Amino acid sequence: MSALHDGTAAGPAGEPTAPDGGVSRRRALSWVGTGGGLLAAGSLLTACTSSSDSGSKSGSGGVGNFPSTPKWKFVFVNHVTTNSFFTPTRYGLADAAATLGLPTPQWTGSETGGVSQMVSAMDTAINSGADGIAIALTDNNAFVAPTKRALAKGIPVIAYNATAPGNYPLTYVGQDLYQSGFQMGKRIAQDVTSGEILVGISQPGGNNVQPRLDGLKAALKESAPSVKVTSVNTGAAQAGELNAMTAAYTGHTDAKGLYAVDAGSTASIAQLITRRGLKGKIHAGGYDTLTDTVNGVKSGALDFTIDQSAYLQGFLPVLYLYLYRLSGTLVVPPSTDTGLTFVTKANAGLYVSANSRFEGGKSKSLITMPPAIALPPATAVTL
Repeated sequence: MSALHDGTAAGPAGEPTAPDGGVSRRRALSWVGTGGGLLAAGSLLTACTSSSDSGSKSGSGGVGNFPSTPKWKFVFVNHVTTNSFFTPTRYGLADAAATLGLPTPQWTGSETGGVSQMVSAMDTAINSGADGIAIALTDNNAFVAPTKRALAKGIPVIAYNATAPGNYPLTYVGQDLYQSGFQMGKRIAQDVTSGEILVGISQPGGNNVQPRLDGLKAALKESAPSVKVTSVNTGAAQAGELNAMTAAYTGHTDAKGLYAVDAGSTASIAQLITRRGLKGKIHAGGYDTLTDTVNGVKSGALDFTIDQSAYLQGFLPVLYLYLYRLSGTLVVPPSTDTGLTFVTKANAGLYVSANSRFEGGKSKSLITMPPAIALPPATAVTL
């Protein structure tokens, strides 16, 4: 997967520009795949929508300089359709569709991680003639045949949030799950060097969370081999995760840390620590930016959480499906790592105060840029 967040801010001298001096669509597209991330997508969409010679919408004159297109209907198949983690994902797919003059993609699948329900939803999308499908490939085998059938019917398929070895999506848009778990394990090893930690996981074995737990264990084996990891099956239903983590901690009150590899379990840990008065007495952390989680980080109940940019996991698949169809398959979508940002007490305030739709809030207001941007980790990008 192509790494994002490498600090790219502008094209090198000599790169092609649009006639008005802006960034060319070709250059913007290359940034999306090789390191520009959301910045590149914004540059591309500016090129799409701000041209002086074509301002009409899709279906009449086309978006920007692009030709007129049908009102393509895309479908997102999800494993936990009502989980609040995916609120920014749904904002992202709706925002991308609105920008491109397309109808909001359908959101369907299972509320409880049911693979058979997801397969049924994918089959329905194929049979109804969807113009593109984005699916969380949470199972290694169940989606292989439907993916092949979709592609054979000319329906592009993109994996988002989770992907599967041995399947055939055009690309994957989401976090490098194993690597994020490994980085989380290294972060835990800074605080816990021995004893037991409890790690909540909503769907053991699922491609969306199991690689994180595997990476976490590998990092601790390397950096803190005396730490014992006890996993806690919290279930896919968000409402039951607090009960699962509470029961696990009640039986292991000598645990040195409480962690999780999914959004709901992490939010539950924040609630548990706050209710039990454990703040400052136990280390804790996890994933994603649900309200209870970011409030927990800000208050000190959690040491950290990891932001994987759920918004981009909705926005980019729509953009990629659109360009793939528009170009007649010439613009092949790039594999895109949506990132790994550690949210700590130092930067949690922005997540709380902004109430941004990029993180699942309701505010559409422009967020003021800071006077200086913190230096990101140095990276070596191979093109």
